[in-house]
Amino acid sequence: MRYLSFQDLQAKLGNRGRTTIYRDVELGRLPKPTKIGSRLYWSEADVDAAIASLAG
Repeated sequence: MRYLSFQDLQAKLGNRGRTTIYRDVELGRLPKPTKIGSRLYWSEADVDAAIASLAG
């Protein structure tokens, strides 16, 4: 399983803003991040699934 940092997630979503990404997480459009150490990471498979469900 590959994890995306915030910068990786931002690039994957077309350089969306920080506030917009966190709003999408709160609204359930994007999966919640996992905390590893002191940083947040998103599962790439979960992000891809969320994108596919929104597009379909």
